[in-house]
Amino acid sequence: MDYMEFASFYDALTRNVEYEKRADRICCLIRQYLQTETDGTLLTDLACGSGSLSEALARRGFDVIGVDNSPAMLQKAMEKKFESGLPIQYLCQDMRELDMFGTIDVTTCMLDSLDHLPDLEAVEQVFRRVSLFAQPGGLFLFDMNTLYKHRIVLADKVFLYDTDEVFCAWENHLLEDNATVEMQLTFFSPDENGWQRSEETITERAYPEADIRAALIRAGLEPLAVFDADKDLDTPDSLSPVTETTERMLFVARKPLA
Repeated sequence: MDYMEFASFYDALTRNVEYEKRADRICCLIRQYLQTETDGTLLTDLACGSGSLSEALARRGFDVIGVDNSPAMLQKAMEKKFESGLPIQYLCQDMRELDMFGTIDVTTCMLDSLDHLPDLEAVEQVFRRVSLFAQPGGLFLFDMNTLYKHRIVLADKVFLYDTDEVFCAWENHLLEDNATVEMQLTFFSPDENGWQRSEETITERAYPEADIRAALIRAGLEPLAVFDADKDLDTPDSLSPVTETTERMLFVARKPLA
């Protein structure tokens, strides 16, 4: 999916994401779990979108390769790169067909990007590609929505967002599988003629934690821990367990040393 319309407004609609705090948390997890024999600085940011997290990680000293399947999102990321001057490399690839130049110390995939894939088989396909290019002892850090979030928080609800750049009506529909949410986004942005309307449809699917753990193992990765991805971001080294009301799970997995 190219997210042509969504890319234009993505940054305006995600200003509350707190990328800097999430990057700090990633750093804490890397210090705790990384076991590679290299210096641990080569990091691939899958589904990097407009590059906000990639930029934050590059500022923390990582050699970052951002990967995304949307040329429109990558164009936004390149604009940030030109402004910041950070040496980030961006690749336009489907993460299910990830193809790197060598092994990677750390791979990240954040902000429920894996939930955009059509099914668990596609998610596992990404896991296998990550495992293929991971340095032995290397980490895979990713988050995914919970079933609670899809069934209770998103469900059949409408959310309205009003920024200086865009007004967005976000209408959700929970499908019959009780795990997939279809999101209809309608954007209204000002132009010289008044207002321009555009639309984007996004589908996200959630899975039980046990299914994700099993898929990691089948792909050759060792699931190490899972935390609440959104809790206590002000203290990045304080990692809270998943509860019944957790909305996003943060997984830590590692490629075995042998």
